[in-house]
Amino acid sequence: MKAEPIEINWDSSLSIYASEAFLKTVGDEYGWLGGTDEAGNLRCILPYTIVHKAFVRMVRFRVETIPLGDGLDVEAEKSFLNSAMDYFRAAGADVIIPGTTNAIFRTYPDGAVAAPYGTFLIDLDQPEETLWENVHSKHRNVIRNAAKKGVRILRGVEHAETAHRLIKETFDRSKLPFMNAAAFRRMVSGLGRYVEVLLAEYEGAVHGCAVIPFSDHTAYYVYGGTVAEPLTGATNFLQWEAIKHFRALGVKHYDFCGVRIDPEKGSKQSGLMMFKERFGPRLVKGYMWKYSLNPIKSFVYSLAIRLFRGGDIVDAERHKLNNPGTGNT
Repeated sequence: MKAEPIEINWDSSLSIYASEAFLKTVGDEYGWLGGTDEAGNLRCILPYTIVHKAFVRMVRFRVETIPLGDGLDVEAEKSFLNSAMDYFRAAGADVIIPGTTNAIFRTYPDGAVAAPYGTFLIDLDQPEETLWENVHSKHRNVIRNAAKKGVRILRGVEHAETAHRLIKETFDRSKLPFMNAAAFRRMVSGLGRYVEVLLAEYEGAVHGCAVIPFSDHTAYYVYGGTVAEPLTGATNFLQWEAIKHFRALGVKHYDFCGVRIDPEKGSKQSGLMMFKERFGPRLVKGYMWKYSLNPIKSFVYSLAIRLFRGGDIVDAERHKLNNPGTGNT
């Protein structure tokens, strides 16, 4: 498999994260790599962005390899990713940093540093009654109670400023960085009609929010936030209404955007996993990974990320790679 640049030709049957409108809002450079086989057939595409930080050019994938036609086996995908690393090295990139949490790869190139990771996915081509039955009884109870108490779900990009404030406060409580208001507005604006902003409001106060980019392919619960002590059931209700909304639009999947594999019991990650799992999704396992293209500049990236954030997601999860029960399925 050979990786080479191809023209961006997005339509709504593909992930919104493959669209030029999105890619250009989050990267200094962006494009698509195409994977062609020995017969010259285009077998897959891989959208990418390149971000410049100081003198380091960092490649980041916003979605995993997208197979075309009859699909792509794992061995062929690995061959394509190996070729992609050669392309980026020749193009002067310095490091492949971990992708976004919705970009769950089935495999990774030779020489990459990888970690098992996953996501919860709901197939929306089911009757609403079936989706509701798949929701855990405890979630159903608090959703019903939130509705009875009068929680309202507001929807529209006009709520983006409120959502950003709430998400920023949520990240701050966990001592995590989040994009500034200008970058957030640019992202939402770039997505155009392919993003929904939802708020859960109770007695005039906003208790939770969700920002969900989407296309016909998948709706991604990419960012969410709550007040410090939200009303019980408000965020559950918000998620259920989002699931129903995207099903009604004809979207194929609802993606909860990332989950750690076998998180420590009692940890925040374990609680988040339980919250998502109780909506009845299927767990898709795969990998997140990073790759050194320029040893010196890759070291600079790794050092900086350790100093400012204690490491990246691959650093945090790579020890699980060879543990039983982790990895690709």
